[in-house]
Amino acid sequence: MNQLIAPYGGTLVSLIDPAKIDALKQEALSLPSLDLDWQQQCELEMLMTGAYSPLTRFMTRAQCARVDTERQLDDGTFWPLPVTLASRQQAAAELKPGERIALRDGEGFMLAVLTVSEVWDVNGTWHLGGAVEGVALPPHPDFVGLRATPVELRALFAKRGWRRVVAWQARQPMHRAQFEFCLKSAIENEANLLLHPQAGGDITDAPAYFGLVRSFLAIRERFPAASTQLSLLPAPPREASARALYLRAIVARNYGCGLLIAGGEHQPDGDCRRGEDLAQHDGDLPVAELADTIGVKLIAYPRMVYVEDRAEHLPESEAPAGARLLTLSGDEFRRRMQAGLKIPDWYSFPEVLSGLHQQSPPRERQGFTVFFTGLSGSGKSTLARALTARLMEMGGRRVTLLDGDIVRRHLSSELGFSKAHRDINVRRIGFVASEITKNRGIAICAPIAPYYQTRRDVRAMVEAAGGFVEIHVATPIETCESRDRKGLYAKARAGLIPEFTGVSDPYEVPENPELAIDTTSIGIDEAVQQILLKLEHEGYLR
Repeated sequence: MNQLIAPYGGTLVSLIDPAKIDALKQEALSLPSLDLDWQQQCELEMLMTGAYSPLTRFMTRAQCARVDTERQLDDGTFWPLPVTLASRQQAAAELKPGERIALRDGEGFMLAVLTVSEVWDVNGTWHLGGAVEGVALPPHPDFVGLRATPVELRALFAKRGWRRVVAWQARQPMHRAQFEFCLKSAIENEANLLLHPQAGGDITDAPAYFGLVRSFLAIRERFPAASTQLSLLPAPPREASARALYLRAIVARNYGCGLLIAGGEHQPDGDCRRGEDLAQHDGDLPVAELADTIGVKLIAYPRMVYVEDRAEHLPESEAPAGARLLTLSGDEFRRRMQAGLKIPDWYSFPEVLSGLHQQSPPRERQGFTVFFTGLSGSGKSTLARALTARLMEMGGRRVTLLDGDIVRRHLSSELGFSKAHRDINVRRIGFVASEITKNRGIAICAPIAPYYQTRRDVRAMVEAAGGFVEIHVATPIETCESRDRKGLYAKARAGLIPEFTGVSDPYEVPENPELAIDTTSIGIDEAVQQILLKLEHEGYLR
């Protein structure tokens, strides 16, 4: 009788022993703790549940080196990528071999105890290797009914009589081409289908997975209920590569799937990464051969096109000669979504698009941040106040002014003006702006923000929630000094104010701001009009 495919290595690992939980919790009261971010929690969850079977621990440096060079575990089993607990916390750097440490989430919830075997530094990140004794899986308050461990999913497959399962793992929503290919793959391989979106994320730090999951909930209703299962995969994000694909194949097998669809997701360049691109090799790695070693059949996702005459998606190689073929790039899809333009019916389903519009509405309904940066006296605070007034006059959305002086008075009153404290102040402004943006308001910020890396980090923080428009108020320092009503520049040049931007501390000029304005020769009204036109051009205003 055909059975469900065995776990990779033969045995499904579980690092949570119910008999030890109480003792570990008691011991943890006297142990140092390491708080894990959401990506570290994902890696720990995959290890503890057996998704990474046959791994039973985080790897040491020597084990990582062997995986990198020979693609093998200590016993010779094929393994594609190192798995360690990576941390930038100083507490991780101070650990010694043999120490035991409690691993907790950000709220202090006890997850596991790690017995440290080794600690080493790679480009400023500390990697921990060692044995893991699990206490509990990371708590997930969201989509509770869609979360199943390998043991639970295998039990469900067995109960439903499934013996052959094909997995579709994705970090992007599924549209019609992927839907039709997955359905066809399951039918042709006489297999059931596991929709297994990689939904590792955090409700505050990386909330985009909510839209991903809602899109799968919407499209699930179009698949045959008797032969399709939806479950979330708490895998941490990894860069696309052949080695990452092998790890996905191992994970698929541990969840009970003997087939895995490879490819089918849009990349930042707008192209759709096709499984057939991997063909037989990816660099020096024989893809098909190593997939056979893992024991999972890879189904290569081809270049799909919509054949208008037949009203269906087909691999381009199977399209009839002379037929009218339609495609829509990932870049064009995103552009249309942001602009609120129509998405062709042949490309996606209305219920999927509706969910995506809720998560990422068109730009005129998104929140956004206007981030002014420039020297003291450049005019950025005046511009920020004038822009705020104009936007409030226009109405439609709430506008919040986060002027540097206002923030220092209400949010950063304990900070001084050292380089470190100025950096903290700007990052606090960025965080508040990201929260306003996330809730579809408009944040207007006007700090000096002299450092490139800090501005870049603030941009990343805000763009995870909505739009970000950087405006460099590029007024020359000579003009700024001539406007110096508080005499700050004079005091700085006399040495009375240390680390003063533009005098004794550098101002790193923005390389690619959305807009640069020199207020030397233009008035406030003209400058504000330039900003409003830019916001209209970018689609934030109508």
